Amino acid sequence: MKKMNAAVLTEYKKIEWKSVDIPRVSGNEVLIQVGYACICGSDQHVFLGEFHPRTTLPLIQGHEFAGTIVETGPGVMHFKTGDRVAVDPIIWCGHCPACLRHHYPACSSLKLVGIDLDGGFSEYMKVPETMLYRVTDKIPDEHAALVEVLSIGFHACKRAKVGAGDRVVIWGAGKVGQSILQAVKTKTQNTVILVDILDERLAIAKRTYGDVSILNATKVNAIDRIKELTGGEGVDIAFEAVGHTKDLPGIINPVRGCIQSIRGAGTVCVLGLSAQPSPIVMRELIWKEGIIMTSRVSHGEFAETIENMNKGTLKPDALVTDILHPSMAQKAFEMLEEEPHKHLKILLKFLP
Repeated sequence: MKKMNAAVLTEYKKIEWKSVDIPRVSGNEVLIQVGYACICGSDQHVFLGEFHPRTTLPLIQGHEFAGTIVETGPGVMHFKTGDRVAVDPIIWCGHCPACLRHHYPACSSLKLVGIDLDGGFSEYMKVPETMLYRVTDKIPDEHAALVEVLSIGFHACKRAKVGAGDRVVIWGAGKVGQSILQAVKTKTQNTVILVDILDERLAIAKRTYGDVSILNATKVNAIDRIKELTGGEGVDIAFEAVGHTKDLPGIINPVRGCIQSIRGAGTVCVLGLSAQPSPIVMRELIWKEGIIMTSRVSHGEFAETIENMNKGTLKPDALVTDILHPSMAQKAFEMLEEEPHKHLKILLKFLP
């Protein structure tokens, strides 16, 4: 059996760069030589053991990655060796109530490559061709690995029905919040506001989009300022992308902040994967007859993301703060845990 190197989670909080077998392809599977892979917030949860017992060890993480096809199984119909591809990591069952309604992100047994089975933190990875999206020559290898996370932003926009002229606030300027911001900016040129408690993350957004209003919730009353920026009305749509929150004196919980941010009949869309209860006052939502919904992963928005990358309407470089060799995966996770204010997206570069 031929060998490759992979970043293997052998124990929670411990990754080893080690030699493993190269996967064998069959049927409609392709073998991808990974170019770049990204560390996601979900990867951090897995690394810490917070997805146990869903995850089993040893595990090769990585569900945000892209590369080049180097081998195809006999049943592959639409791709060939040499094609550059981004990988949609979602695996749905196809027969639960949600799947029968073609609402695959809500599959009752949804699985992801790199979480429920080995993923892309490896030199080679096999997947069925149904998970592939072709990447054009206009898109650099490092940007191709960001298609997945940016697609989450486009899916959230679709769920919340962001349209031209909508005023939007995003609570949370981390990986997902910044991805929502980029998607939102392709939909509306009206007021867009970003709320966080880390100046460094807010600064990334401001450098990327000079017309975005940034609010540090530790320094200003975010709700009052949002009302001022919208003529006292509130925003049409509020996204929550914080997840784990810190209880800080005088600072509102982000989900409740979203509810207080919207106008009458506005929409709140929650994406933050926190295991903590979110204290909200339903009366505040009911009085506005507002809509509260959730968004998870993506649902075919890879095509829209790639189209926008081709047109140059996205700014993928703004998400990337570090590029490391994959043998440094352990260090990369430690950097994200210890200094979240300094690091956003860390790319693992598998290419020579």
